[in-house]
Amino acid sequence: TYSNMSIEVKYYLSLKKYRHMSLSLDSYRAKLINKIMFATSQEEVKRFTDTAMKSLKQHNLNGHIIARFVEKTVAELESFSPMRKEAQQWSNIQMAKILFNSLQIQMESQVK
Repeated sequence: TYSNMSIEVKYYLSLKKYRHMSLSLDSYRAKLINKIMFATSQEEVKRFTDTAMKSLKQHNLNGHIIARFVEKTVAELESFSPMRKEAQQWSNIQMAKILFNSLQIQMESQVK
């Protein structure tokens, strides 16, 4: 049983679980950014962003994990070059950056 396992094995299993969650969040972020880029309007970008945040909260993720998700999403959005994107895609990326930066500010103010 789980209680009979060594501390090292329990630690490994907890890391494995966290790694799976991390990979899942990375995959979720990639799908979200793809949806954002191919959205047809800024309203759609906002809806995707709002839905993603609502979903993370509904899964009872720790606030620090959600904050890290937002931080990584902003970093990824900032890595895109306008020269390599269509006008609508670039507009969507800019809108998403504004929304996620706003979320970051809200989250930081709640921590203080």
